[in-house]
Amino acid sequence: MEFKYSRIFLLGFGFFGISIIWALYNAYVPIFLQDTFHLSKTVTGFIMTIDNLFAVLLLPFLGALSDMTRTRLGRRKPYILLGAPSAAIMFALIPVSRMYENLALFMGTIVFMNFFMALFRSPVVAFMPDITPSEKRSQANGIINFMGGLGALLAYFGGKVLYDMNYAYPFYFGAAIMLLANLLVVLFVPEPEEYRVPGKKVSIRKLLSETSHKSFGELKENLKDVFASHERSLLAILLAISLWFIAFNSLETFFTSYAKYYLGIEESTGAFMLGLFSLSFMIFAIPAGFIGARLGRRRTITLGLMVIVAILIAAYLVGEGQKPESSSLGDPVVMTFMGLFFVGGMGWAMVNVNSLPMVVDMTTEEKLGGYTGLYYFFSQAANLVAPPLAGAFLDLIGYRTLIPFSIAFFILSAIAMQFVRRGDIVQRRGDILDYVPDMD
Repeated sequence: MEFKYSRIFLLGFGFFGISIIWALYNAYVPIFLQDTFHLSKTVTGFIMTIDNLFAVLLLPFLGALSDMTRTRLGRRKPYILLGAPSAAIMFALIPVSRMYENLALFMGTIVFMNFFMALFRSPVVAFMPDITPSEKRSQANGIINFMGGLGALLAYFGGKVLYDMNYAYPFYFGAAIMLLANLLVVLFVPEPEEYRVPGKKVSIRKLLSETSHKSFGELKENLKDVFASHERSLLAILLAISLWFIAFNSLETFFTSYAKYYLGIEESTGAFMLGLFSLSFMIFAIPAGFIGARLGRRRTITLGLMVIVAILIAAYLVGEGQKPESSSLGDPVVMTFMGLFFVGGMGWAMVNVNSLPMVVDMTTEEKLGGYTGLYYFFSQAANLVAPPLAGAFLDLIGYRTLIPFSIAFFILSAIAMQFVRRGDIVQRRGDILDYVPDMD
């Protein structure tokens, strides 16, 4: 299949929709849990790991399973068609369940929503390397992340306006947009011919029975690759990914709470402040892919991590030095946070855009979904740890620990990246991939 940037932009709508859902979910569900159900920050943190629990349990399996799938639609689209509409419905029901102030009903809604989101996340992400040659994957991932950043930006900025009108409106809006965005992917992004079987109907039950055994075998092989004694680069980058997602997810989960309970401003203003992070991420995502291709992915990721650490240190000093006088976006403290987060988003783009291509360029075309699943296994395992661990620190010491907690893990991830020696340059020779180490 011929590579086209226009096709990557269309595929990016899948990430656009997913990013809207997660940005709204992480911004407002912790507030619901604490305000409506009066849960502690530690318990809130545990509840916010449900999506990560499903990701750890399901994403590596589903990535490998989608590698083995062959239908008339291809190997990724059946999962999108099953997961996206179901997740959209459950997401729209979150504010409805909150209205009844019944914790069991609320928990049931978010559990099902997280389960359905997990069903199609790995297949959507693995779709990009399916239609992109290795040498173009950093640039393509930049486009994908640009679209994801645009979705998060719409969620934070548009979500504030809608939330101030009615807390349910962002959820209705997000569900509709996510559904439409993934429909565009299914309709307008073709899968490679070798993964499509003309005339073969999609049967999820048959698909599972025929391929689950093989996919578990592939998953076992993929996990063996991580701990292979002869090669530590894959383990090093997956460890780095885990560490920086502990840092980022802790900040993302509790920043609106930090804004409300520590800085003394409205949670919607805190979400808007995070929106500046997403804005610069979106703007810088495509350049970050080209920088990674030219400067080297490892160097670019390391530089991005250093930028994030620097702006978080500055943000901590600002938050400790002076509290905002109001929730107005024109307040000097609020404006300073927004400026710092704008710079931080550039660093985060340099990290995120180049990490997945490094992982998938450590394997063959046949195992792209499985290695995508590994990427999500380690990132979501980190996110499983992050909210309750950060929440425990907040309960024991207070919100002033949130930013230093994040800084520490970003520094550790930068150290881990220095042990990565593969995934930067890939040369093809027939069907064999030769990995050229970074020799600096």
